[in-house]
Amino acid sequence: MRTSTVSRRHATTRTSGKVLASVALVAAAAGVAGLGTYGSFTSTTSASAAVSAGKVKIDLSAPGFGVIGADNRLSVTVDGLVPGDTYEGPVTVTNSGTEDLGSLTLTTVATTSSRLDTDPTDGLQLSLDSCSQAWAPVAVGKGYAWNCAGTTQTVLASRPVIGANLALANLTALTHGRSDNLRARFTFPASADNRFQGLKSVIAFDLTGTQRGATSR
Repeated sequence: MRTSTVSRRHATTRTSGKVLASVALVAAAAGVAGLGTYGSFTSTTSASAAVSAGKVKIDLSAPGFGVIGADNRLSVTVDGLVPGDTYEGPVTVTNSGTEDLGSLTLTTVATTSSRLDTDPTDGLQLSLDSCSQAWAPVAVGKGYAWNCAGTTQTVLASRPVIGANLALANLTALTHGRSDNLRARFTFPASADNRFQGLKSVIAFDLTGTQRGATSR
């Protein structure tokens, strides 16, 4: 878990380090006026202004669990893939901070690597879609497909599974207090050959929310 302290101008957070510190600054001003030559009456007044930094925070949870950080369906082991197979997993992304975001990006890293993640053509391909409603499971073979009864939008077009700072589109979670119902789809291309048999990769997902543009207050 990573924890970051943010200033007013620069703030990012990752799903692996969700709690950011807030800072408070208090300024006081006082004025003194004096009258008379041999004696004086004085009057003092003061004022304070409290300035608080907002929090930039995003969370991942699985639909139906209702607990932030609960076992989401990206945190599973998928065994026995053969060329042409797909695996789908829904996950909810929530902007639980106090500020809007300027962008959300995704970085994927192989913590256990093989040709499954290093071959950009025949290795695993990843795409992300959003649904205006919760994704609904439909049993298919040994697993599930996830259908959308509402409106779907492309968040990340299909591409090789490993990538850095990938821009994510069509997200409502840029607004604080809002969530997106996402479906991650992993495709094992039908063109993969015997070199892939028995291989294993572990893919780590890192979502980064970057603060909105600075404004005058």
